[in-house]
Amino acid sequence: MKRSVLQQSVKVALGQAALPVGSLTFNRDGARESSTFAYHETWLTSANRFEISPDLRLVEGHQFRKPSSRDDSIFHFAFADTEPDGWGCRVIARDHARRRKSAQEKGEEVPRAGLTEMDYLLGVDDMSRIGALRLINEAGNYLRTIEDGGRGTPPLLELAHLIGATRAVEMNKETEADLRYLRGRGTSLGGMRPKCTVLDDDGHLAIGKFPSIKDDRSVTRGEVLALHLAAEAGITVAESRIVMSEEVPVALVRRFDRVAHGGRIPYLSAGSMLQASRQDEHAYTQIADCIIARCVDPKRDLEELWRRLVFNLLITNVDDHVQNHGFLHVEHGQWRLAPAFDVNPFPDKDPELKLWLNEDYGPVDSIEAAVNEAGYFKLAADEARRVLGEVYNAVRNWKRVARSASVGMTDADLDAFEPAFENGQMEAVATLL
Repeated sequence: MKRSVLQQSVKVALGQAALPVGSLTFNRDGARESSTFAYHETWLTSANRFEISPDLRLVEGHQFRKPSSRDDSIFHFAFADTEPDGWGCRVIARDHARRRKSAQEKGEEVPRAGLTEMDYLLGVDDMSRIGALRLINEAGNYLRTIEDGGRGTPPLLELAHLIGATRAVEMNKETEADLRYLRGRGTSLGGMRPKCTVLDDDGHLAIGKFPSIKDDRSVTRGEVLALHLAAEAGITVAESRIVMSEEVPVALVRRFDRVAHGGRIPYLSAGSMLQASRQDEHAYTQIADCIIARCVDPKRDLEELWRRLVFNLLITNVDDHVQNHGFLHVEHGQWRLAPAFDVNPFPDKDPELKLWLNEDYGPVDSIEAAVNEAGYFKLAADEARRVLGEVYNAVRNWKRVARSASVGMTDADLDAFEPAFENGQMEAVATLL
């Protein structure tokens, strides 16, 4: 049997101005997939050049990427950050299967059966792709764009339509029209939960996160509550609010990698900055090392990272993995910690974070251990005490914020989330202070 060989290349550009950066090539030989990237000569000689990914040195020639495990991306880390999440992959795969079936019924040319990792990468809408990297095909089209030239990113007025289409996908009852509507729109980042890229009332790009049919509590209100509490605790956060659509609470989270008039800011996840394998465990102290090495204001970002560590423990945000921390590019290869996002209280989980404290201690599960490690984050004892007090005072007022108009929790919601905020770690902080 003849082995299947496939090669596909796209141009890589940066930002709204689409500055030429290089070319990305996907290779498949049988079951083996890999990729290569080469910088464009104009990028290598530009005064504003920087490594777009920590594993892509500023040198001429093709740089090969083969993943270290089956769980890791075949693309260099910066490109892997822009791949669709679990929900996005689900939408892309369903849409592809529906297109194949439709083509067979109409006697048209049928798309190939299996989707490659390149297909998923190129299935993300160009307007909503995270960060500033953009992919362009030989015809000069940004990947991906809406085929019929229609509007790719819907306004808030279409939330009800979006919710209906995503619920149909969740229940395995989606129609061709549902998938056509979600195509590109439903492929933004953020895990397995249903979501869609939308435009806020002022035209700013945002992510609309919808309740799941499997939810037993108001997860969308919980996320907005956590983000608002984080802001009160002195943490820089993505702006968010609850928007109602036909009595359905949607968490609207504004994108922090966009500026006025469509400008785009380069972004790297903490996992990419660490060049981390998805199979390994990772620690807050490792992210701290990246801040010291790469950030324009390490003192500020180290305090902020420790503040987030403490906050996550006190609200039982146990989904604090390295993809849920990130960095924004400032200039000349220097970065800053991106605003906090995907912060969720888990009232049904034990207070043990996904990220380790350091490589010896293991997962963060004790406020005392976090305080003992504050020196690694360049915090003196009195500074750590001040930060801890600010976070504690914000979290203990969670019910007031939960009842605010921007969150809108009911008494039943308060009962459901109470274990996440009123716990042994909060009691331990009260004793320490």
